[in-house]
Amino acid sequence: MVRLQTSNNNLTEERNQLQTTHNNLTKERDQLQTSYNYLTKERDQLQTSYNNLTKERDQLQTSYNKLYEEGDQLQTSYNILTEERDQLQSSYNNLYEERDQLQTSYNLLTKERDQLQTSYNKLYEEKDQLQTSYNYLTKERDQLQTRWEYFRGSFYHYANQFKKYMWIGLTDSQTEGTWKWVDGTLLTKSYWTSGEPNGRTHENCGDIKNYDATNSWNDESCSLSLNWVCEKKLLP
Repeated sequence: MVRLQTSNNNLTEERNQLQTTHNNLTKERDQLQTSYNYLTKERDQLQTSYNNLTKERDQLQTSYNKLYEEGDQLQTSYNILTEERDQLQSSYNNLYEERDQLQTSYNLLTKERDQLQTSYNKLYEEKDQLQTSYNYLTKERDQLQTRWEYFRGSFYHYANQFKKYMWIGLTDSQTEGTWKWVDGTLLTKSYWTSGEPNGRTHENCGDIKNYDATNSWNDESCSLSLNWVCEKKLLP
């Protein structure tokens, strides 16, 4: 009976030591869990900035079996304490392994966070470059839009304001009275102002004289310095 009591006391002390170790490891596990959760939150914040890159990690949760209540008989207590000690030893081993797994996950998450931060910085720089290119193209587009106007299937580009005399790329300098465009095609439809072309003083180039009239063409000397207008056909 004394030996059994001694054994029971020893087992109780051993159980208490294991319980203390178990509690310490549990605390260490919880501290690691806190750090892990903080890194998870930081990772998710970076995840959101980088178009929601990764999903939330599931939180680890482990439950431990409660100790069996001690019985009235020492033999029963001895058997229960023996079984409890074995269970605590198993829990201790599992908790130790879990701590190592958490440490590995913590290290991987830290590395993943750093990689995401690098990718985020690269994307942010690329976004700035794209924004610069976009701003440049927008400015260029706006400039082009101020120089070209659409009318009846063609785009027209003109220098300065439209309400001025402008060369239209029409001439009869090769053969008097035979008007051709600058690309060599013959004039088939004309909009001459009344009395034009009159061919006075070698007026061999055509221009727009009255910008607000349907028949607005006029012939002038090709040596004059006037504004000009270009036409570009819209492809079908």
